Amino acid sequence: MSPRPDLAALDAADPLARFRDAFERPREMIYLAGNSLGPLPKASAERVARMVRDEWGESLVRGWNSHDWIGAPARVGGKIAGLIGARPDEVIVADSTSANLYKLAVAAMQARPDRPVVLSAPGDFPTDLYMLEGAIRTLGGGRRLALAEGEALEAAITGEVALLVLCHAHYRSGAVRDMAALTARAQAAGALVLWDLSHGTGVLDVDLNGCNADLAVGCGYKYLNGGPGAPAFLFVARRHQGTLLSPLAGWFGHARPFAFEDRYDPAAGVARFACGTPPMLSLAALEGGVDLALEAGAAAAAAKARALGDLFIDRVGDALILESPADSARRGGHVAFHHPDAFAIVQCLISRGVIGDYREPGTMRFGLSPLPLSFAEVARAADLLVEVVRSRAYDDPAFRQRSKVT
Repeated sequence: MSPRPDLAALDAADPLARFRDAFERPREMIYLAGNSLGPLPKASAERVARMVRDEWGESLVRGWNSHDWIGAPARVGGKIAGLIGARPDEVIVADSTSANLYKLAVAAMQARPDRPVVLSAPGDFPTDLYMLEGAIRTLGGGRRLALAEGEALEAAITGEVALLVLCHAHYRSGAVRDMAALTARAQAAGALVLWDLSHGTGVLDVDLNGCNADLAVGCGYKYLNGGPGAPAFLFVARRHQGTLLSPLAGWFGHARPFAFEDRYDPAAGVARFACGTPPMLSLAALEGGVDLALEAGAAAAAAKARALGDLFIDRVGDALILESPADSARRGGHVAFHHPDAFAIVQCLISRGVIGDYREPGTMRFGLSPLPLSFAEVARAADLLVEVVRSRAYDDPAFRQRSKVT
């Protein structure tokens, strides 16, 4: 274990310290679950209240034009583009991450009709795999889902693969895949690549265009702090926008949505992947979180997240088994540890004001959101975790009671 740093000095030198006051912060709580649901930005609460009162309340249906609600999906998507190394016209906010993954997966498979395989990794985010199974069932034609990891994954990228679908940062361990290398490998074999950025956007310095990425999806409610169930986003590289078609031909993806024509004519560009009417209250909340992330900057947020993770891991030491990469360059914004009583430990910590989360089997995760957290808070949470583990304070029936959401 390295010498312990001066926490006050770290916080005093932190270029992102000013963002802590931009969030609602419940007293006596250290919130380490931003990898699951980000905290509330004060600006988002104000923005939503203003929209309800002054825009919806006063303008009613006229708000689609007078307040440019109609342009919000592209506007907010353009802002997110600045966080993921994309051009503003390559990203749009729409639907959920799962729906967006389905749309892009089907479009990619239809663009490679002579290739029967969709390739992913075992243990990636389950919903992604479920949506791929559903997309394959829908299209049929002998298509199948193959799963492989590590060297076996690279070996499985053959001329049969239409699409490679991977999480950039793993939902459980936080391990980050080499986007540039895997994208190049798949493209060399003639496949398209779809990245899920849900556990990285806002906490990793993502560079989609620098990696020549084809397609990507991501959510708005984790490190973008867009609120529970916030709308998601999708990315389609410019070079694919004229050829890929969404299987969900919704009216907001129509070239002339208000012409009310019987036949579908897809919009130009990434807008063709919009579907239904955008949820404006949720979009307003998301925009507040995105604006904060842009102001902080992706590189600065990523640097602090790595430093917070290193601090937390060093503080925990050998009290728990680390499931995340120890090398911060290979780790996203959360750290994960294993313990057979992980659920009870997390519940015990919650009772002491430290909010983390649990994932089966035996994994506890701690999201180290760089904007709302201080170094001192993260150190205090790690110390409490060690205290709970070593004292066996979690060994109480009350901490083993399961709830629907853990």
